[in-house]
Amino acid sequence: MKCPLIAVTAALLILGASSAANAKGCIKGAIVGGVAGHYAGHHGVLGAAAGCLYGRHHAKEQQEQQEKQQQQQSQVNGQGKL
Repeated sequence: MKCPLIAVTAALLILGASSAANAKGCIKGAIVGGVAGHYAGHHGVLGAAAGCLYGRHHAKEQQEQQEKQQQQQSQVNGQGKL
């Protein structure tokens, strides 16, 4: 059971390393998920992988919100100049 899990973990790490720009939130999520997984039945690696995915998802949502706010602010500033 450990061998396939190690192979999947290695594949995820390789994929994650190739897209370093998209790794925002992954480290924090992996740490929290790994600790939670460890205490929830010695599934730390699985928890770390899930935490990384969630962390990336959450960081992406925050980035999109910030971009929307900046876009709205620039539209308001543009209308105020007329």
